[in-house]
Amino acid sequence: MYRRYAIYWAGQGAFADLAAEWLGWDNALGAPVTQPEGLALWTAEPRKYGFHGTVKAPFRLAEGWDQARLSQAFADLCAHLAPVTLDGLQMARLGSFLALIPRGDTTALQALAARVVRDLDPARAPLTEAELARRRPETLSPRKRALLDQWGYPHVMEEFRFHLTLSGAFPAEVLDQIEPRAAAHFGPLPAPFVVQDLCLFGETDTGFHLMARHTLAG
Repeated sequence: MYRRYAIYWAGQGAFADLAAEWLGWDNALGAPVTQPEGLALWTAEPRKYGFHGTVKAPFRLAEGWDQARLSQAFADLCAHLAPVTLDGLQMARLGSFLALIPRGDTTALQALAARVVRDLDPARAPLTEAELARRRPETLSPRKRALLDQWGYPHVMEEFRFHLTLSGAFPAEVLDQIEPRAAAHFGPLPAPFVVQDLCLFGETDTGFHLMARHTLAG
């Protein structure tokens, strides 16, 4: 039994392999991989989660739910969701960390993420006081605080911003070193970028592990 579950986008193939090398963790294998020299400190924070785009943030199971029921609900949902095609990916600084974000119109991707959040929310246990405190609700806007209270996470619905994290939080002068390394490591980024499947992940003491991948077949 995993302690928490999450719905992520997690790639496959050469692009995913490059990302696993960058972070030093392979989601599919649930194991560390050899990193290029000098990246360990920069990537320590995102390594715990692996290369992914959050669609439904980590949650504990609600009363009456177990792993089998969640797995079936997730599979059923994916069978009714359509793939999303975006213009491509681009590198960007999101505050104090480096990430890959979509280019172009993301309306369809936001709608997809909102559907996953809504439809699987019955499986999510309410936040404990400690979990709520970790989200620092006092720093959130009124709308994000309302989303946190309703959905257990503030960055959902119209506040959802798909991103693939490449670094921990660092000052601008450190990001000035990380960004060219990342650009050289990844080379040309996917264009178009297609979200054609979603993944169910489970959390253990060693991090998040891929449990199931389902094609969006709707």
